[in-house]
Amino acid sequence: MTGAAQDISKTPSSSSKRTVITQGSVDIYAAQCKNCLKWRVIDTQEEFEEIRHKVTVEPFDCSRKANCSCDDPADIEYDSTRTWVIDKPNLPKTPQGFKRSLVLRKDYSKLDSYYITPAGKKLRTRNEIAGYLKDHPEHSGISASDFDFSSPKIMQDTIPEYIEQKDSANKKAKIIKDDV
Repeated sequence: MTGAAQDISKTPSSSSKRTVITQGSVDIYAAQCKNCLKWRVIDTQEEFEEIRHKVTVEPFDCSRKANCSCDDPADIEYDSTRTWVIDKPNLPKTPQGFKRSLVLRKDYSKLDSYYITPAGKKLRTRNEIAGYLKDHPEHSGISASDFDFSSPKIMQDTIPEYIEQKDSANKKAKIIKDDV
């Protein structure tokens, strides 16, 4: 299974409190070895997308990374010093020249995905992509179905404690209790 880590905070060595550094886009891509279950940092988004695209057919293992084996220590540990998100397997690779971008919402409820064109324009929907491709015939061979707006799953156990989460289960329980 592949995963991506979202860096939103780091634990300072002199304190147990977390310091917010950045919030927004993915800063580290990682994949988990099918054999030893260690997390390996993937150097580029393109390489990560290639691994994710084929993960069911070609599960990731440490030997796919240069000079790496299951005997080596993990590159990164799954812990709450950063917020982790797990991307869906087998998503299509981003078409060449475009870039997939993920942005974490302030309430940590989800990541919004969008694509950046080779000219730098942000496209947020499949309809916007279809319109862009229609207006730019130089991108022949690419269709709107080549773009996937699926959001990775945010790992709840890595969300900072100070973030207030929307708890739909509690809201439903309260509504039912109040209606009685």
